[in-house]
Amino acid sequence: FAVDQTTLWQPASPSYITANTPVHLFVQSSSVTRVTQLLNTHRFSFSVLLDNTQQLIQEQTRNITTDPKSGGTTYERYHSLEDIYYLINKTNQENPDMTKLILIGSSFEKNPLYLLKLSGRRGPVDKAIWIDCGIHAREWISPAFCLWFIKYALTFYKENPDITTMLDKMDIYILPVMNPDGYKYTWTTNRMWRKNRSVREGSSCFGVDLNRNFDANWCTTGASSSPCSDIYCGQYPESEPEVQAVTNFLRTHKDSIKLYFSMHSYSQMLLFPYSYTHEEIPNHSELFDLVKEAAAKIRWHYRNVYRFGSGAKTIYLAPGGSDDWAYDQGILYSFTFELQDRGRYGFLLPPNLISVACNEALAAVKTISIRVLKKLQ
Repeated sequence: FAVDQTTLWQPASPSYITANTPVHLFVQSSSVTRVTQLLNTHRFSFSVLLDNTQQLIQEQTRNITTDPKSGGTTYERYHSLEDIYYLINKTNQENPDMTKLILIGSSFEKNPLYLLKLSGRRGPVDKAIWIDCGIHAREWISPAFCLWFIKYALTFYKENPDITTMLDKMDIYILPVMNPDGYKYTWTTNRMWRKNRSVREGSSCFGVDLNRNFDANWCTTGASSSPCSDIYCGQYPESEPEVQAVTNFLRTHKDSIKLYFSMHSYSQMLLFPYSYTHEEIPNHSELFDLVKEAAAKIRWHYRNVYRFGSGAKTIYLAPGGSDDWAYDQGILYSFTFELQDRGRYGFLLPPNLISVACNEALAAVKTISIRVLKKLQ
């Protein structure tokens, strides 16, 4: 698991670092002494959050050889890309009355982009929800949530009133891994990889930040035009096949898709547009009330605190993001969730925290969806 340099975990890019805000670094063991010396020389106060990262990575990838068919703990561990494809295909075969597998495109390395459509046992409806996971490769809790949501929806349909209402009144489109190439790379080569794995002529650096590649104030402040940056915006808007697949599908279905959710980690935030400008959207107060209610629900049930608000005001300017693009397409209930945790484990959230992290996100998705359904009736 080579990580060829010290990796910035939070914020996503050095350009986001501001005075008096914490910075999280992932440091290779061979560089610890040097980094410590530099921090001391420049009088930075610091603490070690995790000193057993190699062990955590090994524990989390151990199921690479385990059989995804085994046991009820399937959804409380992380899965390789092949396992995820296996699980969604199996789920689709076992639930023909409620699921439909849709191939919406393929990645730069020609891995399939599968969407699983969930529906209640009923006739056609004119409303839908979109949920995407795994746009950033190293955020493993995100695809884990999409799998968790699928399992929950199919298990508790006709048992839990909220999920039943959602499936009876709306179709739910779920993209478990939007960045399959990058995700695969985090399993095989570099656990801290963020971008996709596309190649650009004239550069030895790989990958585009897919969440800077949408046509929403593309490549302005908060993105980089340098191919080696972790927030590289790409050669032009929608240059990446993964983004093209998503935008083509959403454009075709934008009249029916009323809710858009994009799942990320980490930092525990419920965000809505805009991220590309500090200006408020016309229905800012409406979306603010929705995320406020969802955060209160999480706090009540799980005693965990999520910050909430518009992206630019809550974290930082981030142009070219999927939620801003979806909003500008007319999907007026558009959200980005940052799941657990707040930095103790960061991207290396242990498998024993998957269930609570997913249940928190599930509570937020259900709360907002039910509230929006009532508004739309």
